[in-house]
Amino acid sequence: MIKVLHTEWSDGWGGQEIRIIHEIKSMNSYGVFSAIACRKDSKIYLQARKEKIKCYLLPFGGNFDLVTLFKLVKIINKEKFQIINTHSGKDTWVGGIASKISGIKFIRTRHLSNLISASRINFINSLADFIITTGESVRLDMISRNRINVGKIESIPTGPDDKYFDPSKFDKSNLKTDFNLCHDEIIIGTLAVLRGFKRHDRFITMAERILEIYPNKKIKFLIAGDGPQKTKLTELITKKNLSNKVDLLGHLNNPAEFLSILDLFILSSDSGEGVPQSLIQALLMNIPSISTDVGSVLDLYSEKNFRVINKDSQDALDNSVSDFLNNKNFLFKETRTYIRNNFSQSVMAKKVFNIYNKLI
Repeated sequence: MIKVLHTEWSDGWGGQEIRIIHEIKSMNSYGVFSAIACRKDSKIYLQARKEKIKCYLLPFGGNFDLVTLFKLVKIINKEKFQIINTHSGKDTWVGGIASKISGIKFIRTRHLSNLISASRINFINSLADFIITTGESVRLDMISRNRINVGKIESIPTGPDDKYFDPSKFDKSNLKTDFNLCHDEIIIGTLAVLRGFKRHDRFITMAERILEIYPNKKIKFLIAGDGPQKTKLTELITKKNLSNKVDLLGHLNNPAEFLSILDLFILSSDSGEGVPQSLIQALLMNIPSISTDVGSVLDLYSEKNFRVINKDSQDALDNSVSDFLNNKNFLFKETRTYIRNNFSQSVMAKKVFNIYNKLI
């Protein structure tokens, strides 16, 4: 049996943390035992407990937190872990060094697309036995900028469960009733943690402009997710007098239900993305989608299966939504088959297991 210890410093709950949980669960079918070392107050700890995943609670106080470092070494040696798989900056330093002290394999999973310092002092990624990125653009950046050997880095996008994200399992009409929506409303929505780089402010500005252009159309704008920008976005919606047209739904436990009520999905991020999980999910649900050209979004693009726009242009977003409402030059094709065959959870799991197996 292969034994893997994942480390995660983050205390948030978004695509990165969700991927770790799903990856661990999907490894069960390959006979891989996985555990997580994380912080006590983190949301991933709460979710891991629900999923009955073994957890070790450590402070992860900084890049060179000696308390965490030596506790990791003790855990590795006692439990006979063979691989440590790190996920954020702080836990990558202590986890990577702990792996070298313990003599086990070190995998660095890089989830975000923002550039890593090219300084020689920032050497921890070079120590990894293998690096997994969640997008091709991230892989190429690390090869060219961070001098990573091309033979020990691979892009493996996060793969949602296509059996869960299946539009045939949901009744749009009934769910509209459950969400207190009118059946003749056009529903435009986004699904993301409320962080600055997700640019929900642009989504709200788009809603304002679209409602000005189409005063007689029945349109509702929905934002699903929670996070540090909630207060700021609530104030922005109130300032623009959009409280009756733009709803902040908070965190939803069933994102597939939310996606199934949408007529159009929007991803408005301007940075920070790998291959966005919410966009993959929307495409699995066959939802017409608009996304900024950010991170590794283009990994998902195949024969105009969604519209890609400039990440810095408010006008591009507004005009694309307008095209959709007018059925003007907005090409849309069935997207589920392509995404399922190339980006599903089972595809992700097989690729990750092959790396584990190769290293061991």
